[in-house]
Amino acid sequence: MVSELLKDVPGERLFLLGNEAIARGALEGGVQVAAAYPGTPSSEILMTLASIAKDAGIYVEWSTNEKVALEVALAASICGLRAMCSMKHVGLNVAHDPFVTAGYIGAKGGFVVVSADDPWAWSSQNEQDNRWVAKQAYIPVLEPSDVQEAKDMMAAAFNLSEQFNHVFMLRSVTRIGHARGDVTLGPLFKEKRKGVFKKDPSWLTYVPATARKNRPLMIQRLEKIKKAVNGWPFNKLDLVDGAKLGIIASGLSYAYAIEAVKWLGLEGKVSMLKIGTTHPIPEELTKKLLSSVEEVLVIEELEPFVELHVKALACEEDIKVKVHGKDLIPVIGELSTRIAVEAIAKLTGTPTPVDFSMLDKVSSEVAPILPFRPPIMCPGCPHRASFYAIKVAAQRVIKSYGEGVEPIYPGDIGCYTLAFQPPLSTVDTTICMGGSIGIANGLAHVVNAPIIPCLGDSTFFHAGIPPLINAVYNKAKITVVVLDNLTTAMTGFQPHPGTGLTAMGDSTVRLKPEDVARGCGVEFVEVADPYDVKKAIDIMVKALKFEGPSLVVMRRLCALEALRQKRKKGEKIVPYTIDQEKCKKCDVCVKMFACPSIVKTGDTYTIDPITCVGCGVCAQICPYKAIIPLEEG
Repeated sequence: MVSELLKDVPGERLFLLGNEAIARGALEGGVQVAAAYPGTPSSEILMTLASIAKDAGIYVEWSTNEKVALEVALAASICGLRAMCSMKHVGLNVAHDPFVTAGYIGAKGGFVVVSADDPWAWSSQNEQDNRWVAKQAYIPVLEPSDVQEAKDMMAAAFNLSEQFNHVFMLRSVTRIGHARGDVTLGPLFKEKRKGVFKKDPSWLTYVPATARKNRPLMIQRLEKIKKAVNGWPFNKLDLVDGAKLGIIASGLSYAYAIEAVKWLGLEGKVSMLKIGTTHPIPEELTKKLLSSVEEVLVIEELEPFVELHVKALACEEDIKVKVHGKDLIPVIGELSTRIAVEAIAKLTGTPTPVDFSMLDKVSSEVAPILPFRPPIMCPGCPHRASFYAIKVAAQRVIKSYGEGVEPIYPGDIGCYTLAFQPPLSTVDTTICMGGSIGIANGLAHVVNAPIIPCLGDSTFFHAGIPPLINAVYNKAKITVVVLDNLTTAMTGFQPHPGTGLTAMGDSTVRLKPEDVARGCGVEFVEVADPYDVKKAIDIMVKALKFEGPSLVVMRRLCALEALRQKRKKGEKIVPYTIDQEKCKKCDVCVKMFACPSIVKTGDTYTIDPITCVGCGVCAQICPYKAIIPLEEG
């Protein structure tokens, strides 16, 4: 795919993931600097660019967090290079400070911020709609309706950014970024610029006077964009003579709307406005639609962003038309063709082509007999062993706190969040990146209990250091556990400052959480191997008894990555088995550890030799030594 994405063959088609298409669009748009922090559903954008960066002659980096990523790209734009940063929707919260000021600065080299929103929160802690954030920052938003348009919009965004000297946002969603489709390639951008920094405090040094000078200029730029969007190809109006209903659909919702209209047999009977610029909306096209019909249905995912702007426009222009939106379209979760069909059918009196109530009935009858398959940590995952050790250690020290006291486990964002499920049950809160230590700081001053915030290595570098310093400064008695699996596993095994590799594969300084902690003033810092269960428990007990903030690094390579490396080297993987004569059916391996390779069938316990990675942790926790390597069984 590397060579395919660098093909300069306009008109050729490739079958691309949506995020790959966005990366290709960036290349066609002339990107020279790209920065990001991994976060689903955005990760593959920078992963794709990183894999071809050297061949393409561009600079790509995994930044420590989204704020830094945006600042890296902003600096390149200030120096005249075309630049981008990409992040999941909640990542924009981290980058919010420079994002808003970037609206004042504008763009010299084309600057595009990609926000990958996540309706239904498939892999996120909320469903926030970043169109509102863009509106706050006076930054226009492009929203693709399919994979092809994702590529085309991304390429166009760089040109538009330079044309209007303004930052642009491309808002993708999970079903765009993780869909696949045929993509027709455009020409690659040939120009390679050299960055030049020109000192201009009146443009770049944001003291109050600078902000006052540049805010009117920012508003003027957006006003020019507001007038121009009516002629852009991403906005399309199809008026039907005599139509009573008009449909306005933005982004991916347009694809659902088109399918719904075809399914209901209403082609040529309803007017439609496709909106690809959700901020600002194409007001002239919108007024034409509003003036030509009796009712309008606005179809969009999540918040009534377009709907409210359409209603305001109708009111301002005194256009007598009924505007529907979230009275018929849900404000929660992803949309679907069905949702669009039911809303349009209700307004037009058209019977639905499918009896959805019957399908719902069948679904409700079938659901209870399907096996429950929650996401779980992988066999051999070092995090499972870490949480087992943490939990055992906490129970050993809890008695000194008095009766009725339980350990508190503030959690964070990563694979390890899955430990909230029984039997580990060692994640009591999950708020945001780095929130484990931040929440622990507050708890330490209001609750007398063992407080054990846990976060991953990548998360530690991303957002864990400021709250750790806060704990030292304000004397919070907490025991921080950094679950160091030497990668950013949940989002696709990206490198981070603790891996010694950059996004482009170059060797670099490897930062260690324990060294950072000591530099922050933490006095008790230890490193444990979670596969050495007894030692890990002992270290945790000492950390919990320490008077003051303490930190333990649980270090062991991610089991999936370790398995890959062993297979590449041709190393033999020896699974474990259960000696049925020694097994006393005590349930410790199932009810306290719960590795998915351990299977209980009736009254018999076995280990699946196919999924077992041979970590041997279960053998250490079995009180009867009934778990042994398969070759010994």
